[in-house]
Amino acid sequence: MSATSYTIVNLPDQRTATIPKRNYLNNEDGLLSWLFTGDHKRIAILYLISITFFFFIGGAFAGLIRLELLTPQPDLVASDTYNKFFSMHGIVMIFLFLVPSVPATLGNFLIPIMIGAKDLAFPKVNLLSWYLYWIGGLFTMAALVLGGVDTGWTFTTPLSTHYLNTHVVTAATGVFIIGFSSIFTGLNFIVTLHRMRAPGMTWFRLPLFCWSNYAASILMVLGTPVLAITLVLVALERLVGIGVFDPTKGGDPLLFQHLFWFYSHPAVYIMILPGMGVISEVISTFSRKRVFGYTAVAFSSVAIALFGFFVWAHHMFIMGVSNYSALVFSLLTMLVAVPSAIKIFNWAFTLQKGSITFETPMLYAFGFLGLFTIGGMTGVFLGALGMDIHLTETYFIVAHFHFVMVGGMLMAFLAGIHFWWPKMTGRMYPESLSKLAAVTTFIGFNLTFLPQFILGYLGMPRRYHAYPPEFQVLNVLSTAGATVLGVGYMLPLLYLGWSLKYGAIAGNNPWQATGLEWQIQSPPLTENFIETPVVDHEAYDYEWLEHKTAQEVTTVG
Repeated sequence: MSATSYTIVNLPDQRTATIPKRNYLNNEDGLLSWLFTGDHKRIAILYLISITFFFFIGGAFAGLIRLELLTPQPDLVASDTYNKFFSMHGIVMIFLFLVPSVPATLGNFLIPIMIGAKDLAFPKVNLLSWYLYWIGGLFTMAALVLGGVDTGWTFTTPLSTHYLNTHVVTAATGVFIIGFSSIFTGLNFIVTLHRMRAPGMTWFRLPLFCWSNYAASILMVLGTPVLAITLVLVALERLVGIGVFDPTKGGDPLLFQHLFWFYSHPAVYIMILPGMGVISEVISTFSRKRVFGYTAVAFSSVAIALFGFFVWAHHMFIMGVSNYSALVFSLLTMLVAVPSAIKIFNWAFTLQKGSITFETPMLYAFGFLGLFTIGGMTGVFLGALGMDIHLTETYFIVAHFHFVMVGGMLMAFLAGIHFWWPKMTGRMYPESLSKLAAVTTFIGFNLTFLPQFILGYLGMPRRYHAYPPEFQVLNVLSTAGATVLGVGYMLPLLYLGWSLKYGAIAGNNPWQATGLEWQIQSPPLTENFIETPVVDHEAYDYEWLEHKTAQEVTTVG
């Protein structure tokens, strides 16, 4: 059967659908039943509420930054306050939103269901990771309330250890604790995927979402402890002067850069890999085709995780590393682009001759493809030594990072939320409004960050709140785009909240997708499955789904 000849047949329960009387949302009542739950789905919802809260805090700082940059001179805040704005924006967005966004929400909710398990391997550790996340978040918010921190999100020495009088240790403690939340989540996913797959669910029948989260989990478990140790050393040097990074005491300030970026470049892949898994699921579903080159896409996730540990020094080309080191890391940076390119090309071939429909998740997925590709290609610019010397520490870096993390990761996150929202809540959202939000977000994002590539190329340094008047037009465009982008992010908050009470009943499989999560009720039972499923088909097998659907229609008829 050709990829374009599938017919979507509504399951009988979708025509007369009702919310199941018993599901994970109403199985137990009361706030305490949520705060002490061991159910991975409820913990995912707790994470979703939490990261949304921190996202809008981080977004508020971004808005203040853009307001300040409307004019060439510092009209809104003083320079010290501006430094705190961009520092808190980076710390909150990276450690409290981007790193946990897909794994802690969609990963927590879906991975056990996708592999036919009743929960994660360690439910109590899963709940503990959420509490650690909030403890770390409260430390970070305490640093904000007490006066902020102005090191940038990188806690760079010797600024963080000697020259700043802000609440560096408090903020670093928050990030340190959040790191343990990330480690526990990654450990839980690794053990679950190894030990709890249903009969017949072989490694090469796993959804690609599981492969991506597995690769990201390896990075979490191996990389995050390095960040934790680095922040402990920063705190000790600041508090008791141990001198690990202080050259006057025999330390080496470059050692901090090596330790920090050894984690923080893999952290980029911790953020983006789970989003890539979302895109694989969405593109396959809305093109009605098995992902082209499934095995290559699966192994490319592992390759990204592996190569991610060998490219950290491309952040240090202007910091005094040897020319030979810089050359090696430049070549490795080019190499790490290959597995990402494999994914892009394989998604494109999946779309070719597919029966494509343009539901909201697919619009966000298309936005991801365009924006992530631009972000990745500009990363190749920065991997080239000559270009990097000119562009590093300019707004080109800001634009590149946001094209990958916001244009890529956040578009993927929103694609996943819209894709699995019917499964999580049993309700549909207004399709026309959600499509408007997707388009608004895409337009606002490009209007915000494309001018910053030009600003960076022209030489405007980042982290400055004053700039030459000739850069004002581009900065005004960027601030206008940030306003549009803010509207694009507010819309889903409103209509998804509305859908919880007033949205149409979704049914079990509104997208006619193939994964195990779509073969159970919406919202799912607390135990996910009444009986452990036996998997007898490949991932993304739409012929199997069509045959199964036809059988169910015949049986009911």
